[in-house]
Parts: sequence; structure tokens; C-alpha cells
Amino acid sequence: MSLRILPSGDRALLAELGGLEEVLSLYRALDAARPAGVVDLVPAARTIGVVVDPAMLPLSAAQAWVERTRPIDSPPADEVPVDLPVRYDGADLAEVAGILGLGVRDVIDLHTSSVWRVAFGGFAPGFGYLVTDHDRLRVPRRATPRTSVPAGAVGLAGEFSGVYPRASPGGWQLIGTTDAVLWDAAADPPALLRPGALVRFREVP
Repeated sequence: MSLRILPSGDRALLAELGGLEEVLSLYRALDAARPAGVVDLVPAARTIGVVVDPAMLPLSAAQAWVERTRPIDSPPADEVPVDLPVRYDGADLAEVAGILGLGVRDVIDLHTSSVWRVAFGGFAPGFGYLVTDHDRLRVPRRATPRTSVPAGAVGLAGEFSGVYPRASPGGWQLIGTTDAVLWDAAADPPALLRPGALVRFREVP
């Protein structure tokens, strides 16, 4: 594992890693053993932000904790996936099938049979960037983004799948819709799709 730790203000560190798989492995280990004083862990494509309360955990101690933490390469065997029921009625579904050289039914079957994991969050509260272990659903973003994508839209872009938690502009290829609530500020935790979580898409009428 390649690891470089950079300062990020007086309350945070940024751990730079070699790629997304390294991020997921280290995040899994850090999240499982947070010492008192760690306020938040924020994974991204190649980094993990470590936010602390310096009155409880000095940055030097936080850095030492990150450096000595050994990555966990495999998730727990008894992990329960988040179930996302999806109607595969997206406006771009036929176009996605054409890009991939597949039938529409093949795209749906591949999306539902793949095992997805939340790599990191971003873009909007509750939006998770989901990755799987193959690239057979890799498609480019739309050349012209939509000015409004409805809440619950399920999309593909690059190596990621994702669900729009609220109506917003967006350039992902839309393949379906879910009624699942992705973000609820009153819930604990407020985000349904947390970094590291396993996700299964399930087709519904």
C-alpha cells in the first residue's frame, strides 16, 4: 500500500493512497477502530480525509494511528447489503444498451446481478459513488447534461453507478428509478448509502 499523509488545516489530515481499492481497504480498517477524537472519515477516489477534535486527539497522534493501521482487504462474510428496488425505466436505458453492445434485458440483468459497493459520497448529501468488480457497465457521461434529473433516478457514469437523492442537474446515463429514501436528515445515520456499504439493485415492476 502506498500512503502519504498531508496536513489539511489544524483539524484534519489527508491520507493519499494509490487508488480506490487501497482507499476502501484502509477506510474499512480505520472505520472499524476509530479512537476518541476522530470526528469524521471522508473517503474519496484516492484519498481519505481524517477530521479530528485536536483537544481530544492531536494531529500527530491521528497521523500515527493512520500510519500503523493495517488495511482490511475483505469485507465481513456476514455483511448484509442495502437493498435498492429499481424500476428499469430510465430515459437512457436503450442508449446505454447500444453503447455497450448489449440488449436492454442484458443491461438490467447485469446491473442487478453485480455486487456494488459504496466507494465514497459526494455531489449531494446522500449520493454514493458505487463500484463493482467488473467494467462491463462502464459508459461515458452524457455529452449534454440534463438541467434537472428527478430524485431517485438510477444512473451510470464511467465505472460508477449511483442514485440521485434529490432533483438536480446531472450528466449520468439514466437507466432506472427507485423510491428508496437516500437522505433523511432526521435519521441516524442520515445517508442510506454510507462509504463501504454493500449494495444490491433489485428489479421491481
